[in-house]
Amino acid sequence: MKNVCLPKCPVDRIKPLFLVFIFSIPLFGAYAQGLVDAIHFTRQGARRLVFNEKQTIPLAVFEPGDIVGMPSMHPVNNWGGNPEIKIEGGKLFIGSGGESISTVWLGGFNPFATYAIDLDTFAGNGEIGLEFTDMERSGSFCLKVKAENGLLAGAMFEVTKGSKNIIQKEAGNDLAEGQALKGRLVLQMLGSGFVLYLQDEGLPLTIAQGDFNKYVDLRGKKYIQTYHANIYVHLREGKAVVNNAEVGFSTGSGLADIRAITYENGEPILDGGRIWYTMSIRGRALPHHIQGVFSMDPSVFDIKFEGIIVFDRDDGILRNEVASHIFYDRKDEIWRGLTTGFSAFANPEKEEKQLLAVESAKDPRFGFSVMAAKPFGMVGDIEDPHIIYDEGANKWRMLTCENTGEGYKAILMESDYWDKGYVKIAGPVSHNSTGTSIQKIGRERYCFSGSSERKVFVYTYPGLKEAGPLKMDLPPWDGASGTRIWPNVVQLPEGYFCKYVALMMDRYNYPGLKGPNWTYGALYLYHGY
Repeated sequence: MKNVCLPKCPVDRIKPLFLVFIFSIPLFGAYAQGLVDAIHFTRQGARRLVFNEKQTIPLAVFEPGDIVGMPSMHPVNNWGGNPEIKIEGGKLFIGSGGESISTVWLGGFNPFATYAIDLDTFAGNGEIGLEFTDMERSGSFCLKVKAENGLLAGAMFEVTKGSKNIIQKEAGNDLAEGQALKGRLVLQMLGSGFVLYLQDEGLPLTIAQGDFNKYVDLRGKKYIQTYHANIYVHLREGKAVVNNAEVGFSTGSGLADIRAITYENGEPILDGGRIWYTMSIRGRALPHHIQGVFSMDPSVFDIKFEGIIVFDRDDGILRNEVASHIFYDRKDEIWRGLTTGFSAFANPEKEEKQLLAVESAKDPRFGFSVMAAKPFGMVGDIEDPHIIYDEGANKWRMLTCENTGEGYKAILMESDYWDKGYVKIAGPVSHNSTGTSIQKIGRERYCFSGSSERKVFVYTYPGLKEAGPLKMDLPPWDGASGTRIWPNVVQLPEGYFCKYVALMMDRYNYPGLKGPNWTYGALYLYHGY
């Protein structure tokens, strides 16, 4: 099958990973076990990207020191009182001796973006936060942090429609007394919910969380098309001093569900000397994650955040599905893939969890991408799909995890079509399974799976017979943490100093959240020899 590129893409931009032939005979039974035993993965590095500012993809900024023409660049509106508003010393000052409400235009609105206000000072009593509304103020969503005598006193969110208040709800987490309201307020919007952090020193402190989808579904395209983001300041008396503010796509509180982006036959794409990955950017729990795209030079540990992908089922809503496998189909010259419909948990009375087939003419690896999505009959507790076209069998094959009633177990399915008609041909395996993927070791394909058993299992392809556990030192867990990680093994072409890389995650949750919390994790790089 010839290699092709998207229109207007240089011919040599996307190159296949050529196979490393390390055996000249088929690998079955003892040969398969021997090969698995022969490869040892050594840990190279570990890091957790927590709202990493160097990695943020910018959407809008408010830099007071660079503003010329404030009324045009960042219009101010007053909704009561007579506050003093000025820029001085490269900072925004809003002060009032009495009650006043002001908004300062920050940028556009995206329900999957992170909004940050770098707060120098908040003295006195009042509220500061972010307001999302249209120019006619026909409706709004507002997140407010409350202060008493300059100290953090709680948080709430408010939804309005016209002049009517739909909901006003407390959202603050358990907070230590005497916490000064200063530092970076970081609002992570997650489609149907949010988490708010305050970062002064050290890791961001979780101060508020909530779900608003019952009152307004901000995933609707109409909100992206019409809403704006404003800095909101309500003073009863006192002042607020803002250093700057920004809107962007962020790395969130943790990363998980790591999978290489491939060609249709499963060969990982090596573009610009980098492997390309999908990872879920973690927010709180399901459905509060976002499908991120990252890249890495496999010879070093230079993870780079490249963009996010959301999914359009042509019903006016953009969905934040995750655990995707994206591939470039060279025959039809189009980007395709499968994803897991976890966003159904935002409206469980209306939607069911299921796998979705996704497609895009645009290269979805960069910036803000929207892929068309459709159901294809895989409804139920099924997740982590990985798809390949097997030239020898002339079939599309999918490795996925299905909840059999005894936990998730790997199964292999096949079809004549990439996006319909799948039937099971192998499995379920006996072990708990997660993060299933198909990759070549030498010239033979194998199936990989994490598990709850403190092991990464390797199975034969297509029979799903056990070929032994993956050998690695310093696995991404300890005696107390969860172990259902994604193995994500990739074979490298000739010229690299190691034959294999594996980029995995751990399952340590971010502290301070209430209720369900699946915010893991840190990234771990392994080289296989």
